[in-house]
Amino acid sequence: MTNRTHDEGRPDDPNDSSDAPQSDRTGGHDGDVPPVRTDGGEAPNDSEGTDTDEKISEEEAQEMLEGIDRKRTIAGWAAVVTSFIAISFSVFQVWLAARGFDFSATLPLVGEVSLGSLQLLQVNSIHVAFALILAFILFPPTTGHGAVAARLGRVVPSLASSLGEDSPLTRGAAGVRRFVRWLAVDPDRERITPVDVFFMVLAAATAAYMVMEWSEIQQLRIFGLDAGRTVAEYLGPLGFVAEIISAVGIPLADVSYPFFLGVVGVLLVLEATRRSLGFYLTLIVASFIVYAKYGFLISPTTPLIGVLSIPEGTWANIIQNLWYNTENGVFGIPVTVSVQFIYIFILFGAFLEMSGAGQWFIDLAYAATGTRKGGPAKASILASGFMGTISGSSIANTVTTGAFTIPLMKRSGYRSEFAGAVEASASSGGQILPPVMGAAAFLMIEFIGVPFSDIIIAAAIPAVVFFFGVWVMVHLEATRANIGGLDRSEVVDLRFHLARGWFYLIPILLLLYYLLVERLTVARSAWFTLIAIMALLSVVAAYNGRTRIPLVGGIAALFVAQIAAYATTGVGIIDAITGGSGEALGIVDAVLAAAGELGIIAIFVSLVVMLARPALESPLLEFDEAVDDASDRIATAVSRPSLSDVNAFRYVTFIGKSMDSGARTSTEVVVAVAAAGIIPGVVSATGLGPNLTALIKAVAGGSIVLLLLFTAIASIILGMGMPTTVTYIILVSLLGPAIAQSSDIPLLAAHLFILYFGVIADITPPVAVAAYAASGIARSDPFQTGVKAFSLSLNKAVVPFAFALTPGILLLRGRGEQAAVVTGADIADIGYFIPEVVIPVVGVLVGVIALGVTVIGYFYSRVTRVERGLFAVAAFLLMAPMLILNAVFDLGGALGLVGTVPTTVTVDLAMRGLGGIIFGALALKNRREAEQGKREAPAGSPEPTD
Repeated sequence: MTNRTHDEGRPDDPNDSSDAPQSDRTGGHDGDVPPVRTDGGEAPNDSEGTDTDEKISEEEAQEMLEGIDRKRTIAGWAAVVTSFIAISFSVFQVWLAARGFDFSATLPLVGEVSLGSLQLLQVNSIHVAFALILAFILFPPTTGHGAVAARLGRVVPSLASSLGEDSPLTRGAAGVRRFVRWLAVDPDRERITPVDVFFMVLAAATAAYMVMEWSEIQQLRIFGLDAGRTVAEYLGPLGFVAEIISAVGIPLADVSYPFFLGVVGVLLVLEATRRSLGFYLTLIVASFIVYAKYGFLISPTTPLIGVLSIPEGTWANIIQNLWYNTENGVFGIPVTVSVQFIYIFILFGAFLEMSGAGQWFIDLAYAATGTRKGGPAKASILASGFMGTISGSSIANTVTTGAFTIPLMKRSGYRSEFAGAVEASASSGGQILPPVMGAAAFLMIEFIGVPFSDIIIAAAIPAVVFFFGVWVMVHLEATRANIGGLDRSEVVDLRFHLARGWFYLIPILLLLYYLLVERLTVARSAWFTLIAIMALLSVVAAYNGRTRIPLVGGIAALFVAQIAAYATTGVGIIDAITGGSGEALGIVDAVLAAAGELGIIAIFVSLVVMLARPALESPLLEFDEAVDDASDRIATAVSRPSLSDVNAFRYVTFIGKSMDSGARTSTEVVVAVAAAGIIPGVVSATGLGPNLTALIKAVAGGSIVLLLLFTAIASIILGMGMPTTVTYIILVSLLGPAIAQSSDIPLLAAHLFILYFGVIADITPPVAVAAYAASGIARSDPFQTGVKAFSLSLNKAVVPFAFALTPGILLLRGRGEQAAVVTGADIADIGYFIPEVVIPVVGVLVGVIALGVTVIGYFYSRVTRVERGLFAVAAFLLMAPMLILNAVFDLGGALGLVGTVPTTVTVDLAMRGLGGIIFGALALKNRREAEQGKREAPAGSPEPTD
């Protein structure tokens, strides 16, 4: 057999009939081969000469992720300050989730301590200020390698060549260059510049004004920003600085201070957006601000675009709407949702990741599917789905799981581009997979006013269909190229793995329970789940054979004592000891009250056990490597290296590292929603919304198919290189009303439609960021990886059309505003549930199989091009018959040949039945030919085409 390197693998050509033998990897190894280490450890010896250095380490994956995100690598005191700010951000958000906007508490032996309460605008401003400060720390203003910097960099050499090195002008220009580099340039992404510090101070000043001058802000809402104190008046003794600036021609001293801060705040958001999310989004947001001021120059009589004409506005009114408003603008609905929902769920994901759940889920995926045909790729799909629950980011998911899964896929025989595409495609599904999904899903709660539980229920089937579709394509490719799985000895035992880490599943199950059964708010559900994670990990950290009795006994005893305290005094143990009292509770209420504090009790008892036994060994404790590294660094920094072996210290480090990681991850999301909030703010403040809706409806010509196509294309184009959350906010603001008013598509279906295509943008060339990240790990061609990732995710592009026109796939009954999630009564209504829910769902599932055959070109045997075309027809008939029907009638209507579209269930079922007949006939023909040997079944190993 010819040895292959990791850059060699299977060809994608289904017509390649090379019959060189390929051994099935299942059971094809010697019995003493060591297990595969998916935790970044040393790979096993590959019998085919595989290079072990193909598997990238976690540090390399992190460096790759930081390179994609353009983040700094900070060390020393700057790192300490950054972590302090990040943890403070998380503590602030945790308080909001636990206690709301009232910053008061009753402390033992101290009594009531109150710092006052905040209004929503104040809370939002603090939230954004934290994110801005972290953005200016984590992202450099410039590395000096951009197009503008390159042009400026040629100034001094040009002067030197023309005037000489000793020319005063050359020396002066060189001095200016040195000053600018010191001021703002960070070529190595490792130092905080003076510009960063200045911007951080300004960001803090904007939040401080909101908090300290609330009474003045309330007056400004009535009298306008021009009624505020001037900059010179507000600065007091430092007002002379403003006077000096005014003296040189910049009239700062007499400008209203709230207006000045509003302008500064908006500009800081734009600058943070440029650094963290790129120039593209910054330009779009800035364009809307300019439009808000100068859109009145568009004449109402101008053909087509005349509807974009708006009344003339002043800068003061524009800034007031964009900065001092919670209905729209920077602190509008997107930031409010970030404060209430998004941040706490990102923190939930960070705690899960740092607990070691990420690696456990990856290993679980390999234990469940690694030995099956094409096992490594199937494990990649499962692992990416699990990790999507934790990260919610396509790129982070791709890099995190791809570092382990892609090398194993390549080793098993998958082509480099295919391996990278599988990982990128599956990783992009994390934002559409319940229960956590991505940040955009939380925005739906505010935009359409439905409970998050309804969103979870509606999104469940399409998400399953997507992952099933990728699974089918992976299986067909493995069958075509005869790619086996890993040897049983190379993966951990599934039962043993579940026994060691079953507790990682509890937080996710609890979250579902709180959301779907208890119907708690999203924030409360996330808070309780967060406490559950901390409690679980504290118990795991304190548990071993010697401590289990005192640990469990201590928790039980304290829990019983808490029940007794509530039953006798009406307050908990601590309050009762310090003299507090209330109305005694009944036994049931006392148990429920104590149960709400069981997590805190578990953490307290576990910490006592860990402190009592500093050298405690915990067999089940497997924190993420980042936690262990942080423990080692902190212990070394305080000259106590032995601390890193103390479980209590590691546990506290775990909490701090989780809060730190959550804040850093949230920074880009908060900046994104703050910037994107400007667009709906402009649309609302200028009255553009109705005019824009009229324009879109006119362009679509009343065709729902064209309107959906416009939305899909706009989502993909706008989403290229931008976060899905931003794409969702912009398109919902611009296109959402048009879809709602032009059709009877349920609002939830329309919003999920936009979300799906925003996610697809992450794997759509030419800016397929997730696919390009995967290609860096796979060492494959980036563009071809993106093309392959898009083809593997093709069902994600068809399914949105299917559920938009057939709401039963989303488990919605009704059309338009009357649509609602199905209930038990709806399920019992067989006449509705079977034809409008069950059959469409089955049709979609069978359709993705037909779509997989179309993309891979293989079923039981090779499929001809004509048959692939017929499989594609069957796929569309099975998945989205109403899309085809609407398209035909729209075209016929435009030509005056047909009337309105028949929307009866009978027509839908008939078209799905036709698709099923075509699919069945093709499948039987293909299988018969494979059995008769007319087309070669997979028996060999085609030569690699890499």
